[in-house]
Amino acid sequence: MNENQKVPKRIAQTVLNSLKGGVVPRIGLPYIAVGRKNEIEALLHDVEIIAEGGASFRFIVGRYGSGKSFLIQTIRNYVMDRGFIVADADLSPERRLQGTRGQGLATYRELIGNLSTKTRPEGGALTLVLDRWISGVQAEAVAETGLTPGDPALTQAVDRKIYGVTAAISELVHGFEFARLLSLYYHAYLEGDDGTKGKVVRWFRGEYTLKREAKEELGVNIIITDDDWYDYLKLFAVFFRLAGYAGMMIMIDELVNLYKIPNAITRQNNYEKLLTMYNDTLQGKARYLGIIMGATPQAVEDKRRGLFSYEALRSRLAEGKFSKPGARDLLAPVIRLEPLTPEEMLVLCEKLAGMHAGLYGYERKLGTDALVQFIKMEYARVGADQNITPREVIRDFIELLDLLYQNPGMDMEELLQSDDFTYSKSEAVSDETDQNYAEFTI
Repeated sequence: MNENQKVPKRIAQTVLNSLKGGVVPRIGLPYIAVGRKNEIEALLHDVEIIAEGGASFRFIVGRYGSGKSFLIQTIRNYVMDRGFIVADADLSPERRLQGTRGQGLATYRELIGNLSTKTRPEGGALTLVLDRWISGVQAEAVAETGLTPGDPALTQAVDRKIYGVTAAISELVHGFEFARLLSLYYHAYLEGDDGTKGKVVRWFRGEYTLKREAKEELGVNIIITDDDWYDYLKLFAVFFRLAGYAGMMIMIDELVNLYKIPNAITRQNNYEKLLTMYNDTLQGKARYLGIIMGATPQAVEDKRRGLFSYEALRSRLAEGKFSKPGARDLLAPVIRLEPLTPEEMLVLCEKLAGMHAGLYGYERKLGTDALVQFIKMEYARVGADQNITPREVIRDFIELLDLLYQNPGMDMEELLQSDDFTYSKSEAVSDETDQNYAEFTI
């Protein structure tokens, strides 16, 4: 962000409040994006493959607060701008990939509920997409035939186009019923039958729990279950492409919740489901579909409970012998996030200081020297080189900005020397650290 670029107050408020609360904002990310250029380029290369009919699967691995969720949200915004539909969900004890009490289906429902497009970035876009598809097909038919709405011949032309889409989908696993429901939705749309439209959408959302109920209301003999929900995401990806979108990107964060499952068999079942999804994308069994999962290093590498406890995953995901910190293979399935450098954190603090001043309408007083001093103190903590995360630095910095704004008589030096910001002498900046920061530039 250019320092003079004005950030809308609504966005600035959301960004600062989210970051101070330790969560990633859903909007305004371009204003504060710093670093991660190589990781973003690698993931956007996947996007090109997906748009051409391929599929991809990536793990983004980093410690809590390292910027993994931030990177996932950044890619989410990028791909929506490129015409993709995005579905995202965080795993939890109630949402897994597989479960005995519907936890896998709960994840599916969350993903479908969070379906987002560029024009509906906040989620809930399923009905919008279905209606847009039908109106788009009608507009194409009018352009091709020159017929006017209401003409029976136009309806037949639209029927043929709709059939073309449903026929392409019906060839896939579970595609026949999926295509039948799309056709049912189309005819309900034409007839203004909102009741039937609502029932079809309810089925697509995985909200039917009894086959008998689905049969009575919609005439289909199957429902989406804990075992086969992923198959329907593959169907949606193909349908979205036929409906005019570039593809579908699924983003699942907090994979650590699988690592935390206490029952070994349940945990292995979840890893087996993950392996199925991973193999599908790499073997070409999925089309127009990208999957990104966020995890901590322990959730991946722990050989007792992590992904590496499942040999088939360990052999596929283990880092190669040539990859090392500073020279990671970003084309591998696992992208390990390197810590942001102090220089990158300085640039981020510059952006946040400008945003804060713009939001509250004051002349920014903290210059580069003051920000360098703040960063030096943050990185001077014992073990900071290994343990400090962007989340911690950002929260401290926004708190500092808030305090300076609310106490105009205080200066940064005074606050940094207060109990909250003072470090013991053992954590003081060494001569070597001073040298490292001597050449800070923006």
